[in-house]
Amino acid sequence: MRKTLLRHVLANAVKYGGKADAKAVMGKVLSELPELRQRVREVLRAVEEVVEEVNAMPLDAQKRKLEELSPEIPKESKAKEERKLPPLPNVEKYGKVVMRLAPYPSGPLHIGNARMAILNDEYVKRYGGELILVFDDTIGGGEKRVVPEAYDLIVEGLQWLGVEWHREFYKSDRVQIFYDYCEDLIRKMHAYVCTCERREWREKFKEKMKACPHRDSPVEENLERWEGMLEGVYGEGEAVVRLKTGMDLPDPALRDHVIMRISEREHPRVGSKYRVWPLLEFSWAIDDHLLGVTHILRGKDLVKEDAIERFVWRIYGWPEVEFIHYGILTFKGLKLSKTEARRNIERGVYMGWSDPRTWSLQSLQRRGIKPEALRESILSLGLSMIDVEYSPENLYAVNRRIVDPEADRYFFVENPVKLAVDDVPVSRLAARPPFHPDFPERGARTIEVNAKNGRIEVYVDERDAVRMSKGCVFRLKDLLNFEVKGEGEGGVVGVFHSLSVDDARARRAPIIHWVPSEGCLRVKVVKPDGEVVEGLGEPDCRRLAKDKIVQFERYGFCRVDSMEPEIILFFAHN
Repeated sequence: MRKTLLRHVLANAVKYGGKADAKAVMGKVLSELPELRQRVREVLRAVEEVVEEVNAMPLDAQKRKLEELSPEIPKESKAKEERKLPPLPNVEKYGKVVMRLAPYPSGPLHIGNARMAILNDEYVKRYGGELILVFDDTIGGGEKRVVPEAYDLIVEGLQWLGVEWHREFYKSDRVQIFYDYCEDLIRKMHAYVCTCERREWREKFKEKMKACPHRDSPVEENLERWEGMLEGVYGEGEAVVRLKTGMDLPDPALRDHVIMRISEREHPRVGSKYRVWPLLEFSWAIDDHLLGVTHILRGKDLVKEDAIERFVWRIYGWPEVEFIHYGILTFKGLKLSKTEARRNIERGVYMGWSDPRTWSLQSLQRRGIKPEALRESILSLGLSMIDVEYSPENLYAVNRRIVDPEADRYFFVENPVKLAVDDVPVSRLAARPPFHPDFPERGARTIEVNAKNGRIEVYVDERDAVRMSKGCVFRLKDLLNFEVKGEGEGGVVGVFHSLSVDDARARRAPIIHWVPSEGCLRVKVVKPDGEVVEGLGEPDCRRLAKDKIVQFERYGFCRVDSMEPEIILFFAHN
């Protein structure tokens, strides 16, 4: 048994970057050795011991040990991985792969940003390289701005995803470096300060492919204007530094591209220390070289940034690095906007960055989405240049497979309608539905119902109540069968039919969930659209614990968010 446990734990650890999860391993072990289900507690203790032992090993040691025990697994895993992600180009040329994540801290990472993080992390782990986290916190334009709490939220999201980085930088700490290079480019006549009004420059020069009067100004004049930008002589929009990329380029977006601009907005980390800020493509042209980056992953919509970086590298004679592009990823039915989310949080419309409508990684975690499910879903898209519309239903399908084995079952009625059943032949009934139908060793809940003068009262879901036509037979799951008599005071009235589930099946009677009228608990569920619904949970919902994933039968998977002062769960998916 230990060999089996060790093999599954190692496979799980290698798959997820060196850290195995005991619950995930338990499902694999019990599936392979179903006879162990009678000893589940003993097996769980053994699994936890092996997980602790394996997680203390370096990833390389885990891979070697796994290959010893089961040579085919690493090969299959590697082949599967490489089918999804093509190899990086020219790896041997660099000796060591160095990649970077560059999140702009306008809010936490959301589901769309996860692709960038996961792809970089996967490649660095594949090649044993180095991943650099650089907060791209230069001052943004318009509504886009740096949000102070975003730094920590980004780190939280990456840690939840299992992304590992080796060095960390902030662009706002490196502004002087960009000043030095900008001034050097001006001195070498590769850049100039332009004070043309933006619309005038676009219509008179950019669109007509003509140089503006400032392009050929003497170096001394440009340096004087540059000092004026730094010292406050010019206001926002009154002066920019342009790189002499060329006014005859076919792509208008590249013609004498702006590399520095004025912004007097206060920065949450450096305050008002700087009033001139680099544009991202210029700062990256410098930093990708200085930080030793070898491979850059970005969407195909950012090809313009490639050209600007290459232009600067050629000026300085720096070696070019590898650009790898992928198609645009959109999410069906979702509008991902950190700016809009921030506004809704400030207006009190959203409950915070973990509100499910933000689709932040924090919101996914709060709903009970597993990071390995998101990683698997993203990797299934590969690295194609084809644009992809991704449906969250695909993520839900993967997550369902992962959480289903661990999720205990409970009854929850969202819109409760009272149901009275008369002529019940016993004074006390007890339903004993299992916590999980596939794991009988976990035991069962006990839901007791007392009959008073032959009548029991329970609550059923409104959606089931509206289907109850007179004369139809229904089954209250794990309790009894009843025939509908009609509407009663405050609900539906039925009459006892039988106890056996076989009778219900013979009549093709719908089997519905329910909660007792006595002892049930008030429960709130937060839906993905932000709606908060209230309902009733069975008495055993008292056993719930924060962060536990459960399945409300015939309702969906939910994560327990709090037990006090209210029982609140976040809905994950059906």
